Amino acid sequence: MSSSTDTGTVPIIDPELEGAAASVDEADAAAPGTPGDGRPGLGARLAASVADPVLRILVTATLISRVGRGVFLTVTVLYFTLIVGLAPHEVAIVLGVASAAGVLSSLAGGWLADRLSARRLLLVLTTLEAIGLICYVFAGDFTSALIIAVAVGAIGQATNSTRMAIIARAFEGDARVHARAVLRTVTNLAIAVGSGIGAIALLAGTADAYRWIIVGAGVMYLLGLVQLVKLPASVDAPRPPAAPPITTETGSTDVAASAVAERRALRRHSPWRDPRYLALTALTAVFGMQFGVGEVGVPLWIANETAAPEVLVAAVLILNTVIVIIFQVPLSRGTHDLRRAGRVSAIAAWLMAAACLVYAAAAGLPAGFAIAIIVLAAVAHAFAEVLSQAGGWGLSFELADPVRAGTYQGVFSMGYSLGAMVAPLFVTSTALSLGFGGWAILAGVFLASGLGTWAIARGAARSSGVG
Repeated sequence: MSSSTDTGTVPIIDPELEGAAASVDEADAAAPGTPGDGRPGLGARLAASVADPVLRILVTATLISRVGRGVFLTVTVLYFTLIVGLAPHEVAIVLGVASAAGVLSSLAGGWLADRLSARRLLLVLTTLEAIGLICYVFAGDFTSALIIAVAVGAIGQATNSTRMAIIARAFEGDARVHARAVLRTVTNLAIAVGSGIGAIALLAGTADAYRWIIVGAGVMYLLGLVQLVKLPASVDAPRPPAAPPITTETGSTDVAASAVAERRALRRHSPWRDPRYLALTALTAVFGMQFGVGEVGVPLWIANETAAPEVLVAAVLILNTVIVIIFQVPLSRGTHDLRRAGRVSAIAAWLMAAACLVYAAAAGLPAGFAIAIIVLAAVAHAFAEVLSQAGGWGLSFELADPVRAGTYQGVFSMGYSLGAMVAPLFVTSTALSLGFGGWAILAGVFLASGLGTWAIARGAARSSGVG
C-alpha cells in the first residue's frame, strides 16, 4: 500500500569512500554510545545508516522530490475531476494509460542507463518529470490531460529504472538492499509530509490553489537536482567486455566484423536470455499486485461489504506507512543472501495469503469485530509487503548480470509496472466481485507466487554452492 521508489560491505564506487551505510550492525559499532548503556543513540544510528556519500546524496534528493510527489498524489484525482472537469471514467482512462506507458519506459530507462551516463540520464529525466508535473496546470480537457499524464508516467518509470541501475552499481552485497530499504523509508516519510501539504489545496478548493500546489510539486523535483548533480562518475556503466578483434588475411583488423562480434558478446548478457531472472520478474510482478489490494480492494471492501466505518481506510493507510517506516530497513538486512531472500519471500507469501482470508472474514461482523479483524489483516499485509520487497530487491540485484545491470533492473521494474497495471482489474474481478471465494483466489495467487520466488532463490543458492 505504501509507495513501492528508490548488506555486506564496501561500495564499489570509490576506494576512498567508507562503507558505513553497508550494515546497520557496523554502523552501531562505530557510532558514539548513549550515556548509561554504551549503545548508540537513535540519532547516531540514523546518521550512520546514510554515512555513505552516494546514499546520502540519493536520500537527500529523494526526501526533497518525494515531498512533491506526495503533494501531487493527494490532489491528482480531484484536480482532474473538479478543476479540469473530467468524468470518472475519463480519469480512470488517463491513469490507466499512464501506467501502461510506464511498462515500456521502465525497460527503456534501464537500457539507456547501460549505454549512457546514468548520472546525466537521471538529471535529464528528473528535470523532464518536473516540467511534466508543472504542465498539468495547462490541462484543460481529456486529450491534454491524457498526453501530459502519459508523458509524466513514462518519464517517471524510466527515472526509477535509472535510479535502480545506479544503486546496483554504487553498492554491493547487503549495502544495495540496505540502500533500497532506506530510500523506500524516506520515500514514505516524504510522501506523508507532501500529503499534508497537498491538503492545503483541498481545503481551499479553488482552481488557483490546485494549480499553485501542483507547480510547487514540480519545483520540489527541480530542487532535488541540486543533490543529484553531486553523484560521482563511478555510478555510470562500465565499458562492456570487448570481443577479441577480428583480423583479415592480411593481418589488419576488420572493424565492422569486430563491432558485430562485440554486439553479439553484449547480447549474451541480456536478461531476455536469462529464464531464471524472467521467472523471478514474473513472480514478483504477480506478488506486487498486493499494492492493488491495499489501494483498491481494501477501501472498497471496507466501504461496501463491512460494518466498519469508512474512516478505517485512512487508519489502515497510516498503519501501513508506520510499519514500513519502522521495519523496512531492519527486515531488509541480510537479504542479499539468496537463502535469506528466499525465506523472507516465503514468509511474505504465507502472511499475504492469511491477510486476504482475514480481510474476507470481516464481512457480516458487527462493527467492533470488523474493525479488529481488518486491523489484524492490515498488520499481516504490511509485514508481507515489507518482506516481499526486501526479498525481491535482494534477488533482483544478486541474480542480475553486472555487465547489464541497468537493463536487468529495467526488466525487473517493468514487471512491477505490469503488475500495477493489472492489479485493479484483477482485484475487483476476484475479491470485490466474488466475495470470500474471490479473496481465497487472491490468497492462492499470492501464496503460489511467493513460494515460487522462494523456490527460485533456493535453486540459485544451490547452484552457486551456498545452498
